[in-house]
Amino acid sequence: MQKTTQSTINNVVWKACDTFRGTMDGSDYKDYVLTMLFVKYLSDFYKEKLELLKEEYGDKIDRIEAKLKREKFRLDESCTFDYLVKHKEASNLGEIMNKVLERIEEDNRDKLEGIFRSIDFNNKNKLGDTKERNSILKNLIEDFSDTRLDLRPSMLEGNDVIGDAYEYLISHFASDAGKKGGEFYTPSEVSTLLAKLVEPKEGDMIYDPTCGSGSLLIKASKEIGSKNFRLYGQERNGQTQALCKMNMFLHEINDAVIEWGDTIRNPLHLQDNLLKTFDVVVANPPFSLDKWGEEIASEDSFGRFKYGTPPKSKGDFAFVLHMISSLNSNGKMGVILPHGVLFRGASEGKIRTKLIEDNLLDAVIGLPANLFFGTSIPACILIFKKNRPNKDIIFIDASREFEKGKNQNNLTDEHIAKIFDTYKNRKEIEKYSHVATLQEIQENDYNLNIPRYVDTFEEEEIIDLDATKTNIANIENELVEIKSKMSGYLRELGL
Repeated sequence: MQKTTQSTINNVVWKACDTFRGTMDGSDYKDYVLTMLFVKYLSDFYKEKLELLKEEYGDKIDRIEAKLKREKFRLDESCTFDYLVKHKEASNLGEIMNKVLERIEEDNRDKLEGIFRSIDFNNKNKLGDTKERNSILKNLIEDFSDTRLDLRPSMLEGNDVIGDAYEYLISHFASDAGKKGGEFYTPSEVSTLLAKLVEPKEGDMIYDPTCGSGSLLIKASKEIGSKNFRLYGQERNGQTQALCKMNMFLHEINDAVIEWGDTIRNPLHLQDNLLKTFDVVVANPPFSLDKWGEEIASEDSFGRFKYGTPPKSKGDFAFVLHMISSLNSNGKMGVILPHGVLFRGASEGKIRTKLIEDNLLDAVIGLPANLFFGTSIPACILIFKKNRPNKDIIFIDASREFEKGKNQNNLTDEHIAKIFDTYKNRKEIEKYSHVATLQEIQENDYNLNIPRYVDTFEEEEIIDLDATKTNIANIENELVEIKSKMSGYLRELGL
């Protein structure tokens, strides 16, 4: 029997999006499509488990029930995808679908509580009146009834097939949603690069304080090559946090702790009323966030702003300081930021100086422009490390090495490998990288603008003025000759 491939899932589910196109933005309908994929996955997973247990225990209902309780998900017959198929013609289909989601949450409260909080299949404002709404939802159920979309564990081509399909869909939604899309998704190749740079290892606890749909965390976990890790995240957007939790389960990461809330104003990963600390911290926080929570900085009970308070209208360093406070004594972090953090003065300049003086900054990496959804501005990656043995900082200017795409530029595997190798081995490459001493940094007044350290200036070819004058004279003489010949031809023609 043919296995279900990622390509099959991609195609079937992307086709399901046609149900919504023209009625709402991708940033809205993604929640309906991805939720339905998750429900189909839960249903097929549960269905197969139940079939296997019935084969093993026959009519011994008590034994089957006891075994099911130990499974990672439990579904009643009234909240499966098959139940939705049976009721697809119902006049109150939206209500039925909402009740199914509520029941799934209730029966799996320890894992799935709040996961469907932001989705409403009976939303008149988004899905139209009853008749239109029922038509859309019926089509959605039928799209997911495609016989090729068999998500039983035994039918999947690989462990990550569904999760990777989910990521594929999220990336397409992000692309379609433009600026809104950038809020919940970091492009795959950028996530891969950052994950490599922080070098996670077995046993690590990995944290993302602005985790979006979880792509950075998942990419970091894949670098480890085993299941021996723990993932933690926080996301202030409820819909996106729900996407992240689903994403974790679909990647077979069942113990991730993903909280909902504002990381700066209300950090939720705590231990003994202090910030929990981690081996690895990664993030792509919102660029230069206005009104990030400056009002709480002076009274912050977690001591995150000992290096200074960032300006009210630019929250970049607020996230950096939170991340540094969340690192354990040997921790390492990577963060994506706009270039302004490298050279802006005032309070940001003071914070930057203190971080360098405390020997926390390890690398500054300039990325190409137009990599991210919703913004064309170039970004950089900063790598920080606790307990650093060396006191230099490597600067890498990767801004000119990219693959041009239709809407976005891309980093290829070769570009990523070059950046990582240069960083790992602290290579000096002409017009690409430079390892700067602390003295160099000080001489530049702690300004980290990359061109101060990596000279990418291309000398223009020296022009030989005498030769140029001679060429011009020759061209002018040729022009006189041509004009003379043309006049002769015209005379012959009587013109």
